[in-house]
Amino acid sequence: MNKKKVLILSIFIILFGTLFVESKAIQKLMYPKKYSIYVEKYAKEFKLEENIVYSVMKAESKFDKAAVSHRGAKGLMQISDITRDWAIEELQLREVDVFNPEANIQIGCWYLNKLYKEFGRLDLVIAAYNGGSGNVRKWLENHSYSKDGKNLDSIPFQETSSYVEKVRNNYEKYNKIYGKEGTN
Repeated sequence: MNKKKVLILSIFIILFGTLFVESKAIQKLMYPKKYSIYVEKYAKEFKLEENIVYSVMKAESKFDKAAVSHRGAKGLMQISDITRDWAIEELQLREVDVFNPEANIQIGCWYLNKLYKEFGRLDLVIAAYNGGSGNVRKWLENHSYSKDGKNLDSIPFQETSSYVEKVRNNYEKYNKIYGKEGTN
């Protein structure tokens, strides 16, 4: 094959590949709305945008209800035992199986709502969901990380910084593909 044919074939493959990846159907496969019955129910109950919940689930577990992190967080939204126990008390639940999708999403949405009440801003909520609310409060009080005490200029934990970026990217994709839903 001569160079001209290779170039034309390469351009065709690139154009076709771009169209394929940009198609709505492919994007919906890459950014699914799994467990939507529970996401819709608990996002509404806890006044959250559904796309935030999907974005967190995608980042946390890639929608694997059996996922367990290296720190022992479990299920779709990676609920720790401490958060589970706190939710059981606050929501007056019976013993909870965090591998059950409905229970996991309920607790995850409840926790996101708590963080919204405390911090009010998506980036801070996401950082607290991953790095802990106590750490976020400390970072906001430290001029090395926050110049105004309201926004984080930098996050000292690389894992949390990467997590915030991942969830924000997921959120932008979900909004682009599906439009905004929910309230926050």
